Amino acid sequence: MACVYWFNAQKAKEIALGTARAHCLAMGVQMLDDYVALNGIWLKRDKLRKIHLRRLFMFEFSSTGEDRYNGTVLMLGRRVESIYMDPYRI
Repeated sequence: MACVYWFNAQKAKEIALGTARAHCLAMGVQMLDDYVALNGIWLKRDKLRKIHLRRLFMFEFSSTGEDRYNGTVLMLGRRVESIYMDPYRI
């Protein structure tokens, strides 16, 4: 059971990292450290009432190369629910 959890956790982290990279590229900012960190995990039901793990990943980005801002990727299972980026300078 622990092996299944670990595999699913790694896959979710991979998806969150790819999503954060792509979003930073689309927004014209630089993702820093090429890393996402798990910041929260809890249980939630989807639209079909099936229980999944909901994970919140954090990442950092810069718009000028001199500053750091935070962003988050919220996932339900292996599906990205939302991406948020702190307001930043252009």
